[in-house]
Amino acid sequence: MPFRLPSQTLSLLALLLSSIPCNACGDDRPGVIVFIADDVSWNDYGCYGNHAALTPNIDWLAERGMRFDNAYLTASSCSPSRSSIITGRYPHNNGKAAELHQPIAGHLPWFPELLHKAGYYTALSGKNHMAVGPAPDGSKARRPTAFELIDAGREEGNSGGHANWVRITRERPQDRPFFFWFASYDAHRAWDADKQWNVDRYGPMHRPEDVIVPPFLVDDADTRSDLASYYNEVTRFDYYIGQVLNELREQDALENTLIFVLADNGRPFPRAKTRIHDSGMKTALVTHWPKGIRSRGLPASALTSVIDIAPTILEAADVAIPESFQGTSLLPVFSDPQATVRNYAFSEHNWHDYEAHGRGVRGDGLLLIRNSRPCLAWQGPADSVRSPSHRSLQQARDGRLLSTAQADVFLSPRPLVELYDLQQDPHQLHNLAGTPELADRQKHLQSVLDQWIADTKDSVPEEISHDGFDRETGEALKGTDYRRTTPGEDRQAVLTNAPGPR
Repeated sequence: MPFRLPSQTLSLLALLLSSIPCNACGDDRPGVIVFIADDVSWNDYGCYGNHAALTPNIDWLAERGMRFDNAYLTASSCSPSRSSIITGRYPHNNGKAAELHQPIAGHLPWFPELLHKAGYYTALSGKNHMAVGPAPDGSKARRPTAFELIDAGREEGNSGGHANWVRITRERPQDRPFFFWFASYDAHRAWDADKQWNVDRYGPMHRPEDVIVPPFLVDDADTRSDLASYYNEVTRFDYYIGQVLNELREQDALENTLIFVLADNGRPFPRAKTRIHDSGMKTALVTHWPKGIRSRGLPASALTSVIDIAPTILEAADVAIPESFQGTSLLPVFSDPQATVRNYAFSEHNWHDYEAHGRGVRGDGLLLIRNSRPCLAWQGPADSVRSPSHRSLQQARDGRLLSTAQADVFLSPRPLVELYDLQQDPHQLHNLAGTPELADRQKHLQSVLDQWIADTKDSVPEEISHDGFDRETGEALKGTDYRRTTPGEDRQAVLTNAPGPR
């Protein structure tokens, strides 16, 4: 007669087995890494067509993963953009974080804290620029742990934020899935890669004669030198991504690691960073996950917002997506690069050194921009205004030598409404607003933008933040109390989870 355990014993064994952590039984959830560059435009990588920029590791990821060709930021401004990515919410729905250097409302969850709660080892290395502020009722909020490890990622000879990425990857707990937010300071001004360049690591420095000068900059020696230094920063960022990839290969972990490569905003040059146009708001978005991306090596045409990254990661990790998230998962695109996850992508231009309030919506192959401060130029942030490239534009302006594209940097007043065909006009130089042939499509996008503003409780407060820097020199205005009401604050936008049209 075969031996059988008593039913009480079997029940006890089942209870004990169910209490064992899942990683002890074999945790197949993916590792996740977000590589985020600082101030890099979408078309400054080789895989996006810039053959002057040396980015072999990002190009390798794109060839064997998925390159998103229509991915957009919610803000072309450092901390609002990062805060938006980490909460899966639009900037004005994050409270004060709608503006540069301001904290996220304390009641809102960050997706890394949800991963940590689910058993992930979480680390942030490099640029942080995100903080927890008060809750909407003014009380001091204490959020659950988002990152077990936080460091600035710097060492002697490397201030780019990526000095510890490989060590953190190597020394991670092997019995837990991991999430890393690896954020470089490259390519933020002032350039330090030139002074810290290592030919054996990064290869030859970029030559000014090889760079691609966009039509809204002056093609002179100073601008080309400025762009070459910027390219060097992009290449250094790429190198350390490659070092992390090598470590994952050594650990046999690359197959089941979901990787995102993107930037927080466009390059720190005139008519890029802070702009709603593609040069400021479009981002490279490269993903790699051999175990989870079926259509590897094919570009994705799906319209994408960076607020879609948080729900994508949580769904991949089998973690519940909170109601506060306004984005939608990209996992359907991983199976079918022609899949549609949204019809519209929305962007904001709020205070970043200078008073501004603009909104943009992309859809139907068009970009519609609405400007609530048309009397003010969109010349770019203060660090761009202080750059050699901007000085070249100023000299050309003073000599009455600017092209139409270059003059747009100083244009004031600006149009109340701008409309561009994204395919036919990739630099958005020809405003089609008001043209009869696009009247119906313009009207439709205007109604979509109105609906998004209403649903998400966006606003143009009576008094928004003023200039904090001189518009001609880029120098700080001393003793200026420039902070005022942030967009959506007067309508309590921080309390709504409505995503608006998708």
